Amino acid sequence: MKVDTTLGPAELAVEQARSAQETGYDGIWTGEVNHDPFLPLTLAAHATSRLELGTSITVALARSPMSLAYTAHDLQRFSAGRLRLGLGSQVRAHITRRFSMPWGRPAAQLREFVLAMRAIWSCWSDGIPLAFEGEYYRHTLMPPAFVPKPHPFGPPPVLLAGVGDVMTQVAGEVADGFQCHWFTTPRWIREHTIPALERGRAQTGRTLDGFEILAGGFVATGSDREIVEGVARMRSQIAFYASTPTYRPVLELHGWGALGDELTVLSKQNRWAEMPALIEDDVIDAFGIVATPAELPARLAERLGGLVTRVAFAPPASFDPDQVRETLAAVRAVPAFSPTRPAGGGTTGGRQANGGQAAADGTNGGQAAAGSG
Repeated sequence: MKVDTTLGPAELAVEQARSAQETGYDGIWTGEVNHDPFLPLTLAAHATSRLELGTSITVALARSPMSLAYTAHDLQRFSAGRLRLGLGSQVRAHITRRFSMPWGRPAAQLREFVLAMRAIWSCWSDGIPLAFEGEYYRHTLMPPAFVPKPHPFGPPPVLLAGVGDVMTQVAGEVADGFQCHWFTTPRWIREHTIPALERGRAQTGRTLDGFEILAGGFVATGSDREIVEGVARMRSQIAFYASTPTYRPVLELHGWGALGDELTVLSKQNRWAEMPALIEDDVIDAFGIVATPAELPARLAERLGGLVTRVAFAPPASFDPDQVRETLAAVRAVPAFSPTRPAGGGTTGGRQANGGQAAADGTNGGQAAAGSG
C-alpha cells in the first residue's frame, strides 16, 4: 500500500514537500479549493527528487483540454515524470456560476476531456495530426511553433475522481486511476466503485491490473483534545456532504436516505448549525476511522485493506516524527487492492465516536484525503 500526504499553499510547499520526502511518504497531493493546484506542485517538484506529485483534484471542466495539456506536459517534464494528474468535474453550480463555464453531462464531458487531452499529447509526442472533434471539445490546429519540446517521461497518469457509477465507469475506461471521494464507505467501494471500474476497463479489453485506486476519508486520531475537537468537525463535514443530493446513493446503500432528505431541507433553510447533531456514531463509523494512534494502522487495514492501492494520511500535530514513520511503515504493510483476489475491506470504520477520539481535517492533520468532484 502506498501512503501519501497533503500539500498546503505555495508558501508552505517547499518545507512540506521536503519533510514528506524525508519522512518516507510515497506521494503528496494538492487540491483546488481556494488556490491554484499547480503552483505548490511546481515548488514541491523543485524541492524533491523522489516524491510523486498529484492533484486531488484539478477542476477539469473549468479548463480547456489544451491549456491543461500544456500545464501537465511542462510539470511532468520539470518533475522528471513524477506528476499524477487527478481530475474532477465539480458540480453544476460551481462550473456555471463560479467559473462561468458551460455544463453538460458531466461524465460524458469529462470522458471527452481526457480523450481530447490524450489526442493533444499524442500529436506532440508522435507527430499525429491533431484532429479531435467531439460533442464538447474541438481541437484541429497545432502549428509546429506551438508544439512543446519533447521529454522522455511520457504523459502523466490521469486519475478521475467521482462517486456515482457512471463517472466511475468512465474512469475505468479512459483513466489510469480513480480517486474515491471522502464521502464513501468500504461497502460502497466493494459494491459500486470496483465493479464500475471493472466495467469501464472491460470496454477497452483491459483489467484493473496496474490501475491505481486512491481513497481515505475522515480519520479520527491524535491526542484526547484533538479527538474531542475532531469528532465535532467530522460530524459537520459528513453532514455537509450528506445534504448534497449528488451523494444520496451512498446514504441509500446504508439505509440512510431519510437522513439525507432531512439534511437537504435544513441546508436549504440555512440551518447549518443544526445539521451535525443528526450525524450519529454509526454514520461516523461508516464514513471514517476513529482510533487512538496505536490503533490507527489496524483500523486502516480493516477499512481499506484490499480495496485501494494508496491512501493519503496527514498526521495530527501531536504525532512526533518517529510516530509518523512507524505509522507509515505499518500502513504500507496493509495489503493493497489486486484484481487477482476478492476485494477486501472488512468493516465500516473505527470505534464509536463518543468517547475520547478525534477526527482531523486538512487544517489539523490526521486526515486521509482523496479526490473530490
